[in-house]
Parts: sequence; C-alpha cells; structure tokens
Amino acid sequence: MIKITTFIFCFFLISTVSAQQIPEKNTSSEKDKNTKTQDSILSAKKTADNELQEIVVSATRHIEILDEVPSSVTILSKKQVQQQLSISSNLSDILGATVPGLGFTTNRTQNLGQTLRGRRVLVMIDGIPQSTPLRDGAKDIRSLDPTVLERVEVIKGATAIYGNGADGGLINYITKKSNQDKAISGSTEAGSAFSLIKPGGTAGFYVSQLFSGKVKKFDYVVSGRYEETGLYRDSKGRVLSPEYGMNDLLNWNAFAKIGYDFNANNRVEVMYNYFRSIQDTEYIAQAGVYGSFDSPTIGVKGNRPGNPEGTPYNHNASLSYNGENIIGNTDLNATFYFQDYLTLINYSNFFENNGQPATQSKKLGFRLNLNSPYELSSLISGDITYGLDLLSDITDTHLTDNRLVIPEMNMANLAPYFQIKNMFGPNLVLKTGLRLENVNIDVPDYTTIAIRNFVNGTYVGGGINVNGGALDFTALMFNAGLRYTKWAVFKPFVSFSQSFSVADLGLVLRAAKENTVNNTSIKAVKANNYEFGFSGALDKLSYEGAVYYSTSKLGASYVYIDGNPQIARSPEKIYGFELSAKYRLDPKVDIGANYSYTEGKRELNGQKIYLGGDRINPPKIVAYTVFRPLEAWSVFAQMTSTTGRDRFEPVNGAYTYGTGPIKSFTTFNLSSSYTFKEKSTIRLGVENIFNKDYYTVISQWQSNSMNYVKGNGTRMNISFTQAF
Repeated sequence: MIKITTFIFCFFLISTVSAQQIPEKNTSSEKDKNTKTQDSILSAKKTADNELQEIVVSATRHIEILDEVPSSVTILSKKQVQQQLSISSNLSDILGATVPGLGFTTNRTQNLGQTLRGRRVLVMIDGIPQSTPLRDGAKDIRSLDPTVLERVEVIKGATAIYGNGADGGLINYITKKSNQDKAISGSTEAGSAFSLIKPGGTAGFYVSQLFSGKVKKFDYVVSGRYEETGLYRDSKGRVLSPEYGMNDLLNWNAFAKIGYDFNANNRVEVMYNYFRSIQDTEYIAQAGVYGSFDSPTIGVKGNRPGNPEGTPYNHNASLSYNGENIIGNTDLNATFYFQDYLTLINYSNFFENNGQPATQSKKLGFRLNLNSPYELSSLISGDITYGLDLLSDITDTHLTDNRLVIPEMNMANLAPYFQIKNMFGPNLVLKTGLRLENVNIDVPDYTTIAIRNFVNGTYVGGGINVNGGALDFTALMFNAGLRYTKWAVFKPFVSFSQSFSVADLGLVLRAAKENTVNNTSIKAVKANNYEFGFSGALDKLSYEGAVYYSTSKLGASYVYIDGNPQIARSPEKIYGFELSAKYRLDPKVDIGANYSYTEGKRELNGQKIYLGGDRINPPKIVAYTVFRPLEAWSVFAQMTSTTGRDRFEPVNGAYTYGTGPIKSFTTFNLSSSYTFKEKSTIRLGVENIFNKDYYTVISQWQSNSMNYVKGNGTRMNISFTQAF
C-alpha cells in the first residue's frame, strides 16, 4: 500500500511542478505542438502521395505521430478496413491479412492461436478491454462489427502501457467519429455474400444504416447493422464444419456515440456498442481423418443439442471527459467504462453427463489520464503522461444447466503509471515509463467437475472440494524507447518494454487437485520485449522493419496432460522479424508486401523444445497491389501465403495438440469499388479467387480429426452504398 501511495503522490507532484515551471510566454507554441486535437493533426500532416500521415493514440495514451513512437505500430485506416470488409466481414480475416506479426486467420468465430509475435494479445474497443485473461475464450478479436471502425491501432510486443493481458501487444479498435460539417448525414448499405462453388444455401445478406452530424454543441453518430452469413463451402463445395464456424451466423451490431462541447477546451462523450453473433444452423460436424488431404471435417444435416453457440451479447459503454488546460497546461481525460460479455461454445461430452459451457465476464473500470508539457530549453522539451487505471473484472464459466465449471473469479486491478517523452531537438525522442500493477483476485469455495480424457474416453478429476481464497500479485513494469528521425530515408528506433498477465487462471482452477486455491500452481507471467526497428522513405518507396526478442521466466503454453489441456509454466524465449514495403509504380498503381517470421522455444526438463502452433505461426507473406484506373474506381488485389512449418515428430505415430506440421499454401483475394454521382458506391469482393484447396493453419497444428477443416472456396461479396 505504501508503494501505491508513494507512486500516486509522485506523479501528482510532477503535474504540479510541470504546471508551475513552464513560463507562460513559452507554453503557447509547445502547447500547440503537443496537444492538438486529432482532427487538426490529421489536417496538418500530409505525405507526398496526398495520404494523411498516420497518428497513434494507443502506443502512449496521447495523440502523436508515428515518427515519435519508438515501437512497432500498424495502423489500419478506414479505407484499408473497407478494402478487406468487401472480401470478408470477419475481423479475424481482416487483421490476419493486414497486420504483420499477427497470426493467420482461423476462419472461425474463435481466434485461438492467432497470437501476436507468439504471445497473447490484449483487444480493446476505445480502450475498453475485450479480452478475458482470467479465462481465455479466444473470441476477443471478433467482439464488434468492423463497419463501426474509424481505424485499428496495433501495438506490437510486450507493452507496459495497458497492463494485464498485453504479453504480445494490443489491438485497439477506434470507433467512428461524427461528421462535424452537417446537421445530418449518413449512409445506407445493403449487400450479399455467397459461394461461387455450389452456391445453393450459401447466400447471405446484410443491411446497415448510419446517421451522423453536429447540431450546435452536440455531435453524434448512430448506426445499426444486421447480417446473415449463409453456409460456407470449401473448394470442392463441401459445407465447412459448423463448430466455431462462420456458417449460418446471425449478427447484430448497434452503435451510438454522442458528444457535447462545453467550450473549445472541455468535452464530454458517451459511447455504447452492442454486438450479438449466434449460429442458427441445421448442420452438425462430421469428423474427417487427420492427415488425409481428401478427408476434411465437414458439415452434414443433423440436430444440434443445446443452445445456439456464439456470443449472445457483448455490451460496451463508456462516459469520458476531455479537458485542456485544466491545471496550467495540463490536459486531462477521465473515462468510466463498462463491459458485459457472454459466449457459448458447442454442447459436448467433454464434461461428465455432457453439457454446454458459457463464459461470462463483467468489467467495470475507470481511467484517469493526464498530460503535462514541459520545456527546459530551446533544445529540450517534451511532455509527461501519467494517470491511474482501476478495473473490476468478474469472470466465470458455467454450464447452461447451471453446473459450475470455473468459479466466479473477482479481480480488482489498481495500476498507477507515468510516461515521460523527451525531445532533444527536433529529431531525437526518448521515452521512458513505469506502471505498477496491483492485482487481487478473490475465488470462492467450489467443487470441480470431471472432464473427459480424450485419449481413453474416461472422465478424470471432479468432486474435489476446493477452498477459495485471495490471490495477490504485484509487478512494477518498465519501458524505454529511443527514436531518431533526422534522415527521411532511415529512421531507427530501439525499445525495451515489459508486460504482466495472469495467464488463464480459470484453466488452472478447472483442473485443480489441491483443496485450497493458494496451493494451486498459480503464478503471473512477466514478459520482457527487446526490439530494434526502422522506417524510411526514398522517392516512391516507403518501408519499415523490426527485429524482436521476447523472454519470460514463466511462460503460459497449453499442454495436454491425461488428455486434457493445462498450463505449462516454463521459461520461454521468442524471437523474429518483420519487413514491409510499399512502392508507387505510377500515380495510379501502388504495390506492397510484408513478411513475418516468428520462432519460439521453452525449457522442459533441461531441454529446449519448440513452442507449438497455438503460439508460433508459420512465416506469413502478404503482397498486394492497388490500381486506380479512374478517380472514382479502385481495384485491390492481395496474395497471402505461407511456406509452412514442420518442427515436431509424431509420438507413437500421432501428433499431439499444437505439433501438427503446417503445409504451404497461397491464396488470392480481390476487391473493387466504384463511386458514381459522388455518393453512390458499388463494391465487389472475391475471396480465394482461384479456388485454392487447402487446410487452414489452425486445422493443421491442432492435430485433431474433429477440427480438421479446410479453408473457404471461392466466395463473392457484392454491396451498394448510398450516402447522403
């Protein structure tokens, strides 16, 4: 408690001193430089090809241009999201095809194995955590409809900025802003997606409506979308397995954001997003034969027991206040937020007497963030960002018949932090920061349920009375980064950052064999990330790259013991690199490509063994071209490929979870949009345009006949949008 009090006192003291020491006559220009609104930054920063220079908020919790961020960041603009959305509405597909270092899409409602640089990623909506680190359900990437996105910010590598769960980095979905130019504007969209291989039963449709505008001091954006996906088929026309499948989904999304400007320096904003995605299908899974290329798991007509699987609801709401010059030149942001989330997976015999698991998570949080500029001389200036995060997260897993699988884990998280940005002249930026994590988790008394051993079919465990208790974790995380921006052709950076997470506590509790919580093998994961990177531009060529190395004394890998998944706690080392480049062949033609490579090992009984496919994805190659034959017409083509990965030998003739070899494959997608009369747009997208026959990455490394599913065959998406 003394540490927390001292830390809070120190950063409020820094705020006061900063406000007092800056001479008023010198703060105006520095204030303009460091606290411009996002809109003014966007309007001021132009690149040679008339695209807006990218800005980022998530990396430092303060608006900055990427040149001042000493870490690897990928920004997906609204335009890039729309290019991908014309091909697929699944966010796992969109991010997997665009973010170097992020794993391949799963083509499922679940993003299991879609790690970022070999570690779990923290997903947020406007800073509201979507991930459930207490029990990882791996459905956080697909937590809202992509049509409400303004952009996506992906911060790679362990980060000390946002705390629990960001071992591999974070994905922050930034929702749409209002149109400030009109009292009312908006758009109406309708479209359909269907397979071109045996299209019968595959046609889905979607409709959406958006309103936006500004009336006096109020601004707003309100939207709604409904989608039915239809069946998905592979390249031979077979229905894909419905388990975690994209087949026959009914998707709803409702979004609203309303803001009020008291004056130029004070604003309050409320946001709400509702997402629902459930599966309404007449198909059940028919197991394939793992290892046989012509025997995939498919969907066949049948009755599915239990409730429809999916996400019955995901509610997110926030109330935020932004104030400039609150104390001297200090800016302040205060945000209250709320999330209520429920997800269901398929009914099965995994639990004794069968059952259908549901994981529920309720979060209530508060973020206080302040930013104070300083100027020591004409050559040394910067700002200090500091604040406090409070979070209550209550998560449990139960069966729909009310049997308890994982008890209600009640986590309270208090984390003060500060980040200091130092500018030494116009070209050298040094950033350092600390975050103090204080986590308390209360677990009630509970009794374990027997779970099935998939090796021999028997049920193990169960009936163990576990006495609850309190678990306390404290960790001080540090980060530092240096970037030099003098040369446009080469802007290097180096960085070090730490992360903290309580890795899937629920899985440990589910398999507890001790009779008290404090006797279980529960330990936090602290990861260290070292990185060297660069970006640059030369004439019509722009490029960037990074080399990284990540370590943790206690990892969090899934292993199967007695036929059931458990957490292996052993030292881990992960390393890799990413390269990307873009070149303007002609004012009408851009080409680009990126390459991601990740490798990782953990220590086991004195030996170093490779991490499995659930953590380490195979090399990913993405290449694309954008062709603009007319000002109103754009064509986008993309290739996604892997060279495969084969690291393990079968045991007794069989591969275990995570060890299956991944064979190489290459797919091509195409999207095109044409706008006529300025406000009417027709879009066309084709997924897997050459109808490649292949197994998804996750289907290969899972090494399980029931999950041995192929990728989509050729699938078309066509839509019409009318703006007003």
